[in-house]
Amino acid sequence: MNMTSQVKVFFYFLACLLTLAEISLARAEDYACEQTEKAHIWISPLNPQSGNQIKIMVVSTDGPMAELALIDNHGQHWQLSSRQRGGPPWRLMTELDNLSAGNYQLIANRDGKQITCHRFAVDGPSTQKRVKIWERATEAFYSAWIEELFGVPPEESLSFPSLEPVLRNSERNFLHNYLGLDEDNNLPLTPDCADLPYTLRAYFAWKIGLPIAFRACGRGSAKSPPQCGAATIMTEFAHGLSSQTSFSKFNRQLINTVHSGALRTALADEKTDLYPIPLSRETLWPGTVFADPYGHVLVLVEWIPQTADSPGSLLAVDAQPDNSVARKRVWEGTALFASTASAGPGFKAFRPVILTDSGGWRPLSNDELIDHPDFAPFSLEQDQFSPDDFYAKLTQLINPRGLDPKQAYEASLDALVEQIETRVVSVNNGEIYFQKNPRAIIPMPSGAAIFQTVGPWEDYSTPSRDMRLLIAINMLNSLPDKIVRYPELFILNGQHPEEASAEIRQHHAKRIHERSIRYRRSEGSLWTLSIAEVLARQSAFEMGYNPNDCPEIRWGATPETEEYDTCRRQAPLAQRTKMEQYRIWFRETRRPAL
Repeated sequence: MNMTSQVKVFFYFLACLLTLAEISLARAEDYACEQTEKAHIWISPLNPQSGNQIKIMVVSTDGPMAELALIDNHGQHWQLSSRQRGGPPWRLMTELDNLSAGNYQLIANRDGKQITCHRFAVDGPSTQKRVKIWERATEAFYSAWIEELFGVPPEESLSFPSLEPVLRNSERNFLHNYLGLDEDNNLPLTPDCADLPYTLRAYFAWKIGLPIAFRACGRGSAKSPPQCGAATIMTEFAHGLSSQTSFSKFNRQLINTVHSGALRTALADEKTDLYPIPLSRETLWPGTVFADPYGHVLVLVEWIPQTADSPGSLLAVDAQPDNSVARKRVWEGTALFASTASAGPGFKAFRPVILTDSGGWRPLSNDELIDHPDFAPFSLEQDQFSPDDFYAKLTQLINPRGLDPKQAYEASLDALVEQIETRVVSVNNGEIYFQKNPRAIIPMPSGAAIFQTVGPWEDYSTPSRDMRLLIAINMLNSLPDKIVRYPELFILNGQHPEEASAEIRQHHAKRIHERSIRYRRSEGSLWTLSIAEVLARQSAFEMGYNPNDCPEIRWGATPETEEYDTCRRQAPLAQRTKMEQYRIWFRETRRPAL
């Protein structure tokens, strides 16, 4: 064999060795590419196609991720730019455009170490399986999905006429067209207050392939909370892809069954859709539900951490009887907590259902949820709190470093203005109804039914909202007293609590003249009210909830004033007589039992 032949043989064997090394490396990478219990990569849509956008969400329950990398089937690596949010759970988000057909790997790293990996194919067989069971990874994904769905900077307002435009927004909704069936086109979803958390949970279960449970419940009484029947467990979504028609049919059944009673069940009750959890930063994930004792419901969407320059906040969304959905701060004015025999209020999580050995499904019991590794623990901690203790604990969670009194005041003022501005929308929705029905008179229920009924009164009256507004006004006015009662919640820097309280009273007197809102009068013009004027009209809001009254009356304008001149409608005398009788409920901010 001459030298040339020997060289050729040498390079042939070298090429074989390199090929074997590449194969071994690829196999090693494949072997190491797996999801973990604490971090999971989700891809939308379920079956990615070339030329279309692919959305990536990495969700972790044990800490933030630092970076995300993409590897193609040729071994090429790309570091992907991504957005971080949350914690806990934490997530990375990014989008990929115009990927060609082929096989890919996504790798998420923390501190230079791989924490999870996922293989997927473009224009190929799906490698992303629908998970079929609720577990820690799916609960974390649900939480991250909720946070992304309603995520905008905290200083921006966020409101929608219903849930429909939220879920139809492909930029907000990570699961938009997830099944590839154009299933979100014209999807009808207009939940009200109690339906909102159920609808969000059901929509997520439909897309991901999970069972969903719900119960028919009573309303309770003045002496006992609502009680519920056996759970209806719907497993169709876990058996395969379901059409929009199938989901819509199920969702109609769901919203025709559930109501506020399902969320106000006693904290120790086991036959419930939701169960109470501890008040901690580790357990109050986005997606957690807050139920007040009278039926109003919030869904947590984001924690804004406290910094050296700004206070923290806890944000939530709620739906109103007119189907509008808005984001707001969680504080005493929006999250009403009260010790009452008629309800079990507080923060709650959905009770998971698990697959049994026989192939059936059942809800987890309270005892099983105390130490379950996958779900928030069952806890009766909130049952031990007085309202003051509850709000003190919540304040410490939101602002663990304590708050400068002026920072605390500004945060409370912002929250109150936010509530007033959402009331502007509700009152205006009533005006839109009367523009379409100019001769209508909406019947008014009697007694406690004014807070809970059906029809146009439910859609356009605001008794529950106005009672919460009155509570919020009281909370802002009483902040100076709170500094004296709970000085440990504030950063006083050696200042005596009474001195700090006096300074905030002076600050309050100034700031309420510097902030304002605008509402639309009967003929369409905008009228400006300072917050000082709103607070001075507190007594008017005790009777401002009737949509048969013109907006001017509902905002406290009085006859013989320029503001009142445009008023063209007033509630019938019989209704105003009833409102006078019920006024004491609003003055004392106590809602009567049904």
